[in-house]
Amino acid sequence: MLLLLKSRKLGFVSGISQQNFLRTLRTKSSNPYEDEDRKRATENQGEYLHLHKSKGQHLLTNTRILDSIVRRSNVRPADTVLEIGPGTGNLTLKLLEVAKRVVAIELDRRMVDILQKRVAEHGLQDRLDVICKDAMKTEFPQFDLVVANIPYGISSPLVAKLVYGENPFRSATLLLQKEFARRLLAKPGDSEFNRLAVNVKLVADVEFVMDVSKREFLPCPKVDSSVVIIRPKAENPNVNLDEWWAFTRTCFSKKNKTLGATFKQKKKVMELLKLATTRGYGNESIAITKTYKRDNDGDAEGEGGSEGEDSNISCCSDLEMNSFKEKMVDVLRSGGFENKRPSKLSIEELSHLLSLFNRSGIYFHDHLDHEPSTELFFE
Repeated sequence: MLLLLKSRKLGFVSGISQQNFLRTLRTKSSNPYEDEDRKRATENQGEYLHLHKSKGQHLLTNTRILDSIVRRSNVRPADTVLEIGPGTGNLTLKLLEVAKRVVAIELDRRMVDILQKRVAEHGLQDRLDVICKDAMKTEFPQFDLVVANIPYGISSPLVAKLVYGENPFRSATLLLQKEFARRLLAKPGDSEFNRLAVNVKLVADVEFVMDVSKREFLPCPKVDSSVVIIRPKAENPNVNLDEWWAFTRTCFSKKNKTLGATFKQKKKVMELLKLATTRGYGNESIAITKTYKRDNDGDAEGEGGSEGEDSNISCCSDLEMNSFKEKMVDVLRSGGFENKRPSKLSIEELSHLLSLFNRSGIYFHDHLDHEPSTELFFE
């Protein structure tokens, strides 16, 4: 097999000869399949595989790193391992040595053909299940743990699908873009602390394993990578997840602004008051009393127009808005949160603040909206 190295005007396509590719895999670690692989490399000079950077096709080639990833994953002999984006099978073969089964999800049919061929040459095909579909559109089968070199482009939604999915699992050992991994690992007060870390750490613990240089991949990506292990918490949090995701979206839209400043914004007051009316805020439904329309010059007719709002905005009266704003500020003050910033609050503090809001009849998720809410909770 030949992996072709070539630059094209419309995109980058890369690779090397399989013989040279396998040479990069040689280490002092003992692998019973290496000699056979190197021998077969000289017999398949006519095959070509184009690797596309734009599709996140970066193959990890350092066997010492691959061995370390498998070792830190703590795979047990009876485990079923889910691997997403196996590529040509460098990690897959090592997982098959220690696991009962490997379920590999790979969208690229060319990769699947090479993967199945390599596994069959080692006589391990009966322990491999390949799903040739998009991992984000596929229902995962039951598995014990995840071990994968994740395509950078699906890192956020894939982590969301794992930690908030219905399949219980022991751990997920993931090779991710270094910057993304740092965001996952961030703690309150860190400059990287963000909504991603908050939402993942609500339900899971994240452990740093090691950094991996971009030079260990083919083709070489622009950035380095890191390996992390995500372990779901034993007990699910006592919180409405739709409400939590909407709440953290509000808080972390300006994570370094004080909560008092965030919840005093007219647009935010209007938005949350309108949500409150759908829940019968104050035991009575609050009427939406004024409609503001932009004129041709972009000015609002009537009071309360503000830059950046839609041309047609249904709004509550000033009296209702001021009363509701004061109620939110009172909640913040009662918990000592008015002058605090989201970027410095722990999961427990954020959970407590959300419960204070909810007990006061202030909600963040539209309970009439039945669409899935997870697609934006990492942004």
